[in-house]
Amino acid sequence: MTTYENSDVAVSRDTSSASARTAGLLLLSLAQFLIALDYSVIYVALPSIGHSLKLGPDTLQWVVSAYAVLFAGFLLVSGRAGDRYGARRILIAALVLFGLAATAGGLANSGGLLLTARGAQGLGAALMQPAIIALINRTFEAGPAREKALAVWGTIGASGLAAGALLGGVLTSASWRWTMLVNLPVAVVCAVAAPRLLPSDGRRGDQRALSTVGAVLATTASLAVVSALTFAAVHGWTDGRTIGFGVGGVLLVAGFVWHERTSAAPLIDRALRSNAMLRLGAASTALYMASVGAEFYVITLILQNRYGYSPLRAGLGFLPLALCIVAGNMLAGRFIARVGAVRLLTIAFVLDAAGLAILAASAGGTGYATHMLPGIVVSGIGHGLTYTSMFVTGTGGLRDEDQGTAGAVLTTSQYMSAAASLAILVLVMGSPSAAGTYRNAFLTTAAFAAAGALVAGAVTAVRGPRGAR
Repeated sequence: MTTYENSDVAVSRDTSSASARTAGLLLLSLAQFLIALDYSVIYVALPSIGHSLKLGPDTLQWVVSAYAVLFAGFLLVSGRAGDRYGARRILIAALVLFGLAATAGGLANSGGLLLTARGAQGLGAALMQPAIIALINRTFEAGPAREKALAVWGTIGASGLAAGALLGGVLTSASWRWTMLVNLPVAVVCAVAAPRLLPSDGRRGDQRALSTVGAVLATTASLAVVSALTFAAVHGWTDGRTIGFGVGGVLLVAGFVWHERTSAAPLIDRALRSNAMLRLGAASTALYMASVGAEFYVITLILQNRYGYSPLRAGLGFLPLALCIVAGNMLAGRFIARVGAVRLLTIAFVLDAAGLAILAASAGGTGYATHMLPGIVVSGIGHGLTYTSMFVTGTGGLRDEDQGTAGAVLTTSQYMSAAASLAILVLVMGSPSAAGTYRNAFLTTAAFAAAGALVAGAVTAVRGPRGAR
């Protein structure tokens, strides 16, 4: 596959110093860490938030869902906007929005204000995520340099999910408000440093028009589908709101597909839609989130409901997982160049499935070190390997002006899957109290990981370990 380079970007890559690129990469990795941290830091704090603001269970779950729905709903439009108007501009605006929303959430004195702030944070994260991926892929040339950069980004970013669970327990011990206010200084630092450390957008933006109809259809379809899945997880598949949003989502998705096939200015370029590696990347991000991505939810329930851990102790229980994810990402940076991203993705999913199967087999035990830790170590290393290799696979060889849209496609698939897999796990587990419910949940996630290994393995057999054929 041919890699297209914009001449202005190629010059900037040649003339910019390695130290400047490294500083920019660390900034982008910190912004990714912020997104992942905010997604997971809130879980441990939910009981304290409910008690403080007097929120019932139905309202309380929207503290998480308001963020997730807006995040998933606006990703496609955000990625296309970054390609059109400049990824750095979009990133800075998103960081400002994210920081202001985090502050409003931390100071909220009512459930309505808190949910509004969480939704605004989700929108800010949706604007940030594709811009981050695009800026990394535009700064570093395809090949070893980009693979190493994505490994660093993955190491810092993916560890944010586990670090969020750890920090959530520590910060909630002081006040749940710190789980949101902690985002403000990080967002400010990134926004202030971005103009100095990141390459200018200049005039290199994608000049194709941004279709208003496509943008509206993509956003409303995503919002409807994620809302339906969220209501299904809490109220069941037969709830009127689940059915209403589900039917609306199906109709809107059909309308979006029709528009993309017939429009002269589709939101996702036709060449991207037919790109085999982007398709594999999207399938991988979905199966990743349904397997080791969902692992956080189940482990949280086990530690607090079955083991009776306090928020702080439950947070500390995620520390080994965070360290193993970091180790997995570091290993990915070394092995992608040797074995190829697609083959490494296959290996990573095999490790994911093995670790989750170990957790399923030991779900009946009550000792963390003897029953939980072995599965956490194996799945954590696999998690880190998967996170890096799936993004290298999905964005490799694409034009610079398509990187934002490609990143949005991958992340939309990831977080749509998060909503769907949560609904499935709630259905599988029922009322999570007995060991068997947790065993069934881990077996379900292990099955998704095994499916990921089969898909990546099939592509390896057809296209080779690097997906080049």
